[in-house]
Parts: sequence; structure tokens; C-alpha cells
Amino acid sequence: MENRSLYLDIWQEVSAGKNMIFLAGPRQAGKTTLAKGISLDFANRVYFNWDIMEDRTRLIENPAFFTEAGRKDATVPLVILDEIHKYREWKNYLKGVYDRFGEEFKFLVSGSGRLDLYQKGSDSLAGRYFLFHLWPFTIAEVGERRRDITAFLANPLDIDMNEQGRLRELWQRMATVSGFPEPFVSGKENFYRRWSSTYSRQLIREDIRDLTGIKSITEVETLYMLLPSRIGSPISAPSLARDLKVSYNSIQSWLSVFETFFLTFSISPWTAKISRAIQKEKKVYLWDAPRIRNAAARFENMVALELYRAVSSWNDMGLGDFALHFVKNKEQQEVDFLIADGNRPLLLVEAKLAETRPSEALKKYQSVLKIPAVQLFETGDRFKIIPNDRQRILVAPASQWLAALP
Repeated sequence: MENRSLYLDIWQEVSAGKNMIFLAGPRQAGKTTLAKGISLDFANRVYFNWDIMEDRTRLIENPAFFTEAGRKDATVPLVILDEIHKYREWKNYLKGVYDRFGEEFKFLVSGSGRLDLYQKGSDSLAGRYFLFHLWPFTIAEVGERRRDITAFLANPLDIDMNEQGRLRELWQRMATVSGFPEPFVSGKENFYRRWSSTYSRQLIREDIRDLTGIKSITEVETLYMLLPSRIGSPISAPSLARDLKVSYNSIQSWLSVFETFFLTFSISPWTAKISRAIQKEKKVYLWDAPRIRNAAARFENMVALELYRAVSSWNDMGLGDFALHFVKNKEQQEVDFLIADGNRPLLLVEAKLAETRPSEALKKYQSVLKIPAVQLFETGDRFKIIPNDRQRILVAPASQWLAALP
């Protein structure tokens, strides 16, 4: 778990093609630890953190400060710029140093704001970097049972039922203390509760307030506290606006900010070949899943975390144009998740806390889309393959099947 080998593999892939790499992800997901681990492969390395006053002063006084660092040999140095997105002129700064020093240095830029989307303007960094993401622990990472993606996509219904006890224990730990490294390693619920409360409060009242200029921080915090009860259904911005007595536009803006700072992520509906599909409302999920009290909603959120991690990692590796969706029509027939590559649907996934019979919606949409389907439940020691016309549906414990996600 400590070396984050899943992400080191992505680093090796993306860093081979560019000398500036962006590493983005939630606060306290382990970005600094990963960056410092990556730096051990470089004889020459420089670490900078915008949150450290001495480092900040050093950059302001000499933007090319890293050129003054002593070298051990003639190999290319790695310059780590941590939380640099908090610098007002960060995009112009990075563009300048990359254009001037990009052939002589390799730059790793890490931050908890969404580095590829955070600021708008004409100071584009397009074409100058590759981006990859670091997420909190998932069972696919800590379970160390991942399949090759080619084999997985060829047969996503394959499942290995070995190590059930260990995987079930890891899954339950994530359900109670989250996959964020610090509370996960602790494994203690009281520690997690203190950590979670402090985490969201600091992120909203410090990072979001300071970097966005939002003045209604109390309302923003209240919105985040309301989201756990909305997990599992398409989010209704008008309903939230009425509850908080703020404008619809404010709700939409704040939900977008939550995604920017990795408090949440959202998935959109899949509409191709789906009669009377809903088209606008999204489903929102939390990175800190144990905040959700309802067991079924928390289970769905945890499955969403695993699937979202997988498709984002595949995209970061350049393996395709993958996306996670849900399927729902105006008659309220819904399947929780659909994985697609571009415009091509690949796999349906339903999350049912304890139900081991395939849902009617899952069978219906599988017949329409003609793709493999999986229904996951929380605990159990066996799986089933259910025929559905000419297709098949795998019904299996979530911890077993998700541990094999590439």
C-alpha cells in the first residue's frame, strides 16, 4: 500500500512523453508522498511547496530558483512544485519556466485543486503537460488483485473468489473509515470521525474560501452536509436551492466548486438507444463515503468510487476515452452505472446492497444495449451467472469483483 504502485505505473507511462506532468487529486490523498517517492529515482531533485513561506519567498525573489540547486551528476533534475496552483499567476509561471527550461528539467506539479480546469483565461498551458490523478485507496489498489485491462474488457464477467476474508475486511474498513490514507491506516472509527469533520471544514473554510472568493461559506458548508442524504438519486439543484433559500445558479456553482476541489464527483446519464432517457440531471458522489449513513446509498457510493478510479486511470494511461454514466428513463427504470469508451457502451453495473436477483431494469437495458452486465451485492461467498436472452449477468460480491478492476 505504501508505494502506490498503481500510480507509479501511470507516472512511468505519462512521464515518458512529457517533461511537465500534473498530479491532481483530493487533499490528503497522498500526492506529496507519491511525488517524493517518485523523486527518489532522480539523483538531482528539488522540492517546492507553496504553503511553506520560505519556498514562496524563494520563488517570488527568483522564479528560476531551481536552477541554483546543486547537482550530484549530469542527469536531468526533477523539480516538484507542490500546491503551486495557489499562486495567483501559476499558469503564466509554469508556462514561462517550461518554455525556458523544459529541455533541461522535468517538472512534477501537484495540487488539490483540479489543475487542468481550475482557472480560466488566455494563459493556456495546452500542449505543455500530461495530467494524471491520485485517488484515495480503493479495494482495487490495496487488494492487489488487479487484472490486465485487455483481459478485463474482453471478459468483464470473470471473477476470482480467492482471499474472500481479506478482501471483505478491506472493503468493510473503507466503509467505516474511508480510503483516505491517514484514517485508513489508523483503522479507528473515532479517529476517522475527527479527521472527516476537520477535513471538510478546513477544505471549505480555507482552500475554497481563499481560492474562489465565495462569501457564503456557511451556506456552502451546509450544502455539503446535505449531500449525503441525496446520494443514489439524480441531484435536484432546484430542490437544494429551495432548502437553502439561495439561487439555482449558486447551487450549480457550488456543486462545481466541490468537484474542482475533489470533495465530490458526478456522473451524467447515458442516452444513446435509451427510450425516454433523462438527459440533464447528474448523480453526485462523495470521496468521503462513510459520511453517508444510509447503508444502500453508501454501498452505491463505494462502487462508484471504484469504477470512477478505474476509468480515470485508464484515461490517464491513454488507453481510451472512458467515462462513467448511469442509465435512467422517465419511467424511473434505472441502472446505477454504465462504463463507455467514447460513444460505445461497454458494461452495465448495478449496486444492490443485499439483492442477488438481477433487477428488471438491468435485464431490460442489457437487452437493449447488448453488453455484459454485473450486479454487485455487499457480502457473500458465492457468485452466479444468470442468462438474459443471449447475454449473461454476473451476480457477485462487490469486494471480489471490484478488487480485480484494472
